[in-house]
Amino acid sequence: MSKDMNPVSGEIVEVDGVYKNEWGREEELKRGDTFPADVMLGNTEWEWVEMSFDNHHEGETDPRLVPKEKDIDKQSKIVHPRRQVDRGSKG
Repeated sequence: MSKDMNPVSGEIVEVDGVYKNEWGREEELKRGDTFPADVMLGNTEWEWVEMSFDNHHEGETDPRLVPKEKDIDKQSKIVHPRRQVDRGSKG
């Protein structure tokens, strides 16, 4: 059981994101907004579901970062050995 207290209606939103109330209704709220009351429940508890991102794409990798078949510039792509994360022992 979590010891965190979820925000309730009337409190100020601290983080942009999608929030879900006790009945499962989701709403996107921005920082500085006030958590709304539910039409049926009145004051309700809100749970953070996901973060809002204000960026230029629809959740896909930027095409400039995807290696091409005949790409010469492999240094700036993740396939280059220097760009890969090194984990594990060396011996």
